[in-house]
Amino acid sequence: METIALNLSEEKARLYRLAGGLALITIFYNIVEGIVSVSFGLDDETYALFGFGLDSFVEVISGIGVWHMVRRARQNNNVCPDRFEQQALRVTGTAFYILAASLIVTAIITLYQGHKPETTLWGIIVSAISILTMWLLIHYKIKVGRSLNSSAILADANCTKACMYLSVILFLSSAGYELTGIGGLDSAGTILIAGFSFREGREAFGKAKGEMVCSCKDSVSG
Repeated sequence: METIALNLSEEKARLYRLAGGLALITIFYNIVEGIVSVSFGLDDETYALFGFGLDSFVEVISGIGVWHMVRRARQNNNVCPDRFEQQALRVTGTAFYILAASLIVTAIITLYQGHKPETTLWGIIVSAISILTMWLLIHYKIKVGRSLNSSAILADANCTKACMYLSVILFLSSAGYELTGIGGLDSAGTILIAGFSFREGREAFGKAKGEMVCSCKDSVSG
């Protein structure tokens, strides 16, 4: 019995290390993705790619909170957000709201001016790589979350799924522009990214209050 318990404990520790590693991969990937997307988005004047890059930077803040959560859960099995995570989630939520408003205003202006990007080729490349990367992260996060029966890790997998949807939007708007030359497609992609950013902001504030992250009946103090 002791051997079985030891093996189970070692397996649980391994899974938590894997969960922490996946969180770190998500953080560093979003940093690189953000730098590349913002840089090429500005150079090519494609605001969908630029907005996608800014969204990636906001995701870094959220990812740091998730990494901290995984470390804490590994130590004491507590899945409710602590003060650090609550603050990180509130900052994330505020940043998403600001980003959503900025992107909508930018998209409206570019639509009014009839602006067209120089090219959206990099949007296609970045989004294609992102779709594959996010799919792999989702697969392993769900696998680890189910093995640990962790609602928090599974919630993080859903956040990654939202990132993949953003990548699909960027891919479709970028490919659509390259095929048709209709500048409004880039603006439409920017508006859709803004919509996802608003939803992610709302969910971040919900998680800061303990919603969708922990199953505790008592409310989490602010």
